[in-house]
Amino acid sequence: MITRSSLRQSNSIVADIGVLSLLAAVLYGLVRVAKHWESPLQSQVEIDLSVWALPGYTLLSLLRGFAAYGLSLGFTLVYGYLAAHRPRAERILVPLLDVLQSIPVLGFLPGAVLALVALFPSTNMGLELASILMIFTGQVWNMTFSFYQSLRSLPRELGEASSLYQFNWWQRFRRVELPAAAVGLAWNSMMAMAGGWFFLMVCEAFHLGSRDFRLPGLGAYMSVAIARHQTPAILAGIIAMVTMIVLVDTLVWRPVLVWVQKFRIEDTATSDVQASAVLRWFQRSWLIQNAMARVAHPISEWLSAQRVPADATPPPLRPWRLPWMAWLVSLFVQLATAVLVGWAALRLVRLLGRLPLEVWLQIIGSAGLTLARVMAAVLLGSLWAVPVGIWIGQSDRRRNLLQPLVQIAASFPAPMLYPLILFGLRRLGWELNVTAVILMMLGTQWYILFNVIAGASTLSADFREVARAYRFTPTQRRWSVWWPATFPYVITGWIAAAGGAWNASIVAEYVALSGQVQTAPGLGSLISTAADHASYDLLAAGVLAMALVVVVVNRILWRPLYRLAETRYAY
Repeated sequence: MITRSSLRQSNSIVADIGVLSLLAAVLYGLVRVAKHWESPLQSQVEIDLSVWALPGYTLLSLLRGFAAYGLSLGFTLVYGYLAAHRPRAERILVPLLDVLQSIPVLGFLPGAVLALVALFPSTNMGLELASILMIFTGQVWNMTFSFYQSLRSLPRELGEASSLYQFNWWQRFRRVELPAAAVGLAWNSMMAMAGGWFFLMVCEAFHLGSRDFRLPGLGAYMSVAIARHQTPAILAGIIAMVTMIVLVDTLVWRPVLVWVQKFRIEDTATSDVQASAVLRWFQRSWLIQNAMARVAHPISEWLSAQRVPADATPPPLRPWRLPWMAWLVSLFVQLATAVLVGWAALRLVRLLGRLPLEVWLQIIGSAGLTLARVMAAVLLGSLWAVPVGIWIGQSDRRRNLLQPLVQIAASFPAPMLYPLILFGLRRLGWELNVTAVILMMLGTQWYILFNVIAGASTLSADFREVARAYRFTPTQRRWSVWWPATFPYVITGWIAAAGGAWNASIVAEYVALSGQVQTAPGLGSLISTAADHASYDLLAAGVLAMALVVVVVNRILWRPLYRLAETRYAY
């Protein structure tokens, strides 16, 4: 006779087998990557277009993506927490975040590649680290903005409750702030991975002048297949990309989305209960439960025992009260930082001083053209993403059904399809000046959609009950319930989409088709052309101009909307 305890034990054994299999696969991938990192650096990497090479290439790209995501998550939690809790730091960190998100991948890539390759001249380690860093720059910004916005929009009652119970900073972070930000952070994490895949071909198939910095991976495979017009290889690469996205969604994002729904702020239980077989396996695993009980919980309890109130203001730092050695070390670090920044600024001024006035006028005109395309891409994406995102987020059932499809569509690297899309639009008579807006929108509309879905899914069931009790019309529900609830998330989506559009301009305004490069006038094509010809002065000027334009737009447009979301539309 099969008892309940024996059935529970057998389920636990099956779950442990699944966890061990997953750990074995991860270890195999790490060993494979370690061997590749330690292999000698080659002047030119030959990409094998056979189908049998695809699993290895896909594994390498997948591990680079998750390594970059680990860095992005750590950066998000630290940076967003400091910006939300330290007013003095916020005045520096938020504008700095605007600048960093505005710098395109090609603005980071040449310097990072050259520096890291020079640091590790005999192995692939420097090139791999540069690739991970570039994927990181395509992932991290929307996650950081989402986490920062969630902490700033925290309901006042929750903050008062944490003060009443005298939570220290860790208890407040773990029990109040992180749960309140969990839904938005989960959806933006999925979008971050999609943003990393967007620039996969750029990061793995990078050329700087005549130097070849390609890395074996799915992005390089697709780049070579498209350049050689190998239709079977292109189709095989697309199938491999979709398969990888589906597996990651099933094993990672689906369980995460189901798990974070328990952190929604509401008093009334929802009627639809989401489920995930993978999450149930993890919850039944004895190995995971034991690891949580013996490792994670003791660390959390130790941090909770540190009795420092969450709202306590640290005392001002007075150098004369520090030991003289520590003061000297601090002074040396500050002076060294100031000297390094001054030296870099001086070199940048000398580099930019080579450019004549007509080039600067061309850069200003290019910035205006790209700005117009960015705003048009955000507007066009919003026209469908906002209503569709609210419609999906209103229902747990629709979210369960459509989330995998949305994830696949968002995660697929749009630049892989740019030549096909451009060819079709050219047949319709569209020029690249207009087509570039469509190409930019293909990579940025998902930021808006994911944030709107996250905002709609966090709406408390109490508000829906009130709207039903007062018999709101559909129009009243749309403008009195759903729009206020999703507005802070829409702003986050707009900011992330605009930053993604600026980044996407480097591949949307500079497209290779049938062996020929087609360009549309703008900052994106200017930066791509400068990187292709190793024109460092023009590259630096283009990146600097893009950063300045984005900062000005953020100050004039996005910051006031952020303040409006924090005051009028916060719970």
